[in-house]
Amino acid sequence: MTTDLAADNPFATPSTLPYGLPDHARIREEHYRPALLAGMAEQRAEIEAIATDPAEPTVENTLEALERSGRLLHRAATSFFNQSSSDSSAGLDAIEEEISPLLAAHHDAIYLDPRLFARVEALRASAEDLEPDTAWLLERTHTQFVRSGVGLEPASQDRLRVLNAEINSLETAFGRDLLAATNAAAVLLTHERELDGLPEDARVAAAKAARDRGHTNGWLIELELPTQQAPLTSLTDREVRERVFRASMGRGAAGDEHDTRATLLGLARKRAERAQLLGYAHHAEYVAADATAKTAEAVAAILEQLAPAAVANAHAEAAELAEALAHDHPDANLEPWDWAFYAEQVKKAKRSLSEDQVRPYLELERVLADGVFRAANELYGLTFAERHDLVGYHPDVRVFEVFDDDGTGIGLFLGDFWTRESKRGGAWMNNLVDQSTLLDERVVVVNNLNIPKPPPGEPTLLTWDNVITLFHEFGHALHALFSAVRWPSQSGTEVPRDFVEYPSQVNEIWAWEPSILRAFALHHETGEPMPSGWVDTLLAARQDGEGFATTEYLAAALLDQAWYRLSPDEVPTDVEDVEAFEAAALEKAGVAFAPVPPRYRTTYFNHIFGGGYSAGYYSYIWSEVLDADTVEWFRENGGLRRENGDAFRTKLLSRGGSLDAMALFRDLRGRDPEIGPLLVRRGLVPAS
Repeated sequence: MTTDLAADNPFATPSTLPYGLPDHARIREEHYRPALLAGMAEQRAEIEAIATDPAEPTVENTLEALERSGRLLHRAATSFFNQSSSDSSAGLDAIEEEISPLLAAHHDAIYLDPRLFARVEALRASAEDLEPDTAWLLERTHTQFVRSGVGLEPASQDRLRVLNAEINSLETAFGRDLLAATNAAAVLLTHERELDGLPEDARVAAAKAARDRGHTNGWLIELELPTQQAPLTSLTDREVRERVFRASMGRGAAGDEHDTRATLLGLARKRAERAQLLGYAHHAEYVAADATAKTAEAVAAILEQLAPAAVANAHAEAAELAEALAHDHPDANLEPWDWAFYAEQVKKAKRSLSEDQVRPYLELERVLADGVFRAANELYGLTFAERHDLVGYHPDVRVFEVFDDDGTGIGLFLGDFWTRESKRGGAWMNNLVDQSTLLDERVVVVNNLNIPKPPPGEPTLLTWDNVITLFHEFGHALHALFSAVRWPSQSGTEVPRDFVEYPSQVNEIWAWEPSILRAFALHHETGEPMPSGWVDTLLAARQDGEGFATTEYLAAALLDQAWYRLSPDEVPTDVEDVEAFEAAALEKAGVAFAPVPPRYRTTYFNHIFGGGYSAGYYSYIWSEVLDADTVEWFRENGGLRRENGDAFRTKLLSRGGSLDAMALFRDLRGRDPEIGPLLVRRGLVPAS
């Protein structure tokens, strides 16, 4: 019932816009709180009706009723959390701070309800001849109740409720403080000589950023989420590079109002306590048990298997970079702020090609239309039409309608590519509307990136990393757009955390496909194609720097595991101990190599303290095993061919979470995954 929600609230009824796109032209900040509160109240009433239904449990009156419940809350929450991460404000922060613990309590009220669980158990015991997706839904629903603590004693459930509310609040606080810390750490350069080496378009963007932040002069180097920062590749002044690097490394540990250490220690401790309450040794075990990894030991095994060779490769790369550094600074040691710069110099010397030469050929519009969209057309038959009549949640957001090869619309794709002060760091995908035949809904999906915005009329030139990120996030979007499932909770990317990155990583390979690369790599001014020799060089250089890339990733993944394999009593209590714990963990794991710090240090590791990857950052490399093996499948079957795209779509992308994830992989590949292709890709073993 929505009697407490004003009829003119945009969330009071489903949107009438195409594909159910939220009516952003009408939505205001003040609409969110009442819609979220009314949505929770409405779903509580729906849940009470299910729990007290006198009829024997059936799929229709239990599973289907649960799947249909909470539509108002879902509409409001998906829109709200998209807005709060992409274009936050003090008002939205205040709403999130209030709502987060209420949502945790709302979830607990459903999944700790013994009456509901009894109906699910009864249905599980009596149901026969269910469709495979319904049988899987029943099994997953039962598992969710159990993992939520429905079997605990009342006193333990009470403690669990407290912990869940506190964890939600701390996650919100971490994300809010990290965004503020990242904005505050931006480096203002006041002398033009400090910009030496920085490409002209990056200088213009830095000047614009400074003016946007209220500086009357100078150039502002805004920070990205990872440790390494893009300008470190080109800035020639070593002291400036050090300033930028130290600003990045120091986020969240400055002892100011944006310090994240107390928050992250609280999260680690409370997650550890919750895991033990639920019968697990630690949070890492709790997370792995519901993923395809199954055990924390399996996670540790793959990370430990990869680390020695990766670190050895990083040391070999470091020796080469140290030689280049010695030419400029004979008595200097190779430091983390030197790595990207001298890696670029070595690449330039070895390959006769630099990032600065390539970037004019990587213009955002061209990469999107003639790269990302073109690959989707050739592989899946998709076409795209920009809908200027539809409004996004921010003026920078672009809306595209996506059509299947027969002209049928399958959904909307929203692209939000530029960085801004109100957007959290990194890149991500999320849905505004989930596909479901039960609810007759098609997909509205959003991709967020953080590319520096040029002044009006200027091109947005990308780095190669930006290009890969664009293809990666669109891989998530395809997983959502191709979803063809009945149950909303199985839509698209509703798969295990260590499986969800797999389809998006597969999509990265099409950036390297020669025919696609040559189509989008055109000079933004002349339209001339990138010289064929450069294309060949890019393709030949794919493994350059893999020692660094794999080591910095593994260091972060192992750090994540270290924090979440602790018992509550083992979590440090003093914020000053965070750095020491991190150093000891990296040393113990064999990945402590000063020139290659973790991709994320503890104090700005948003994935594991502010996002959904706690004890799950290993998922990227775990998924990459599946990805690399699937890339081999594409190659074995002729590569970028429509038949291959149709098979990948039908057997895997369209199935969402409607069946066991690894069963979907085996259906495509015909066997279990093999790690060999990953080892070759990462340069950890020689190619045969």
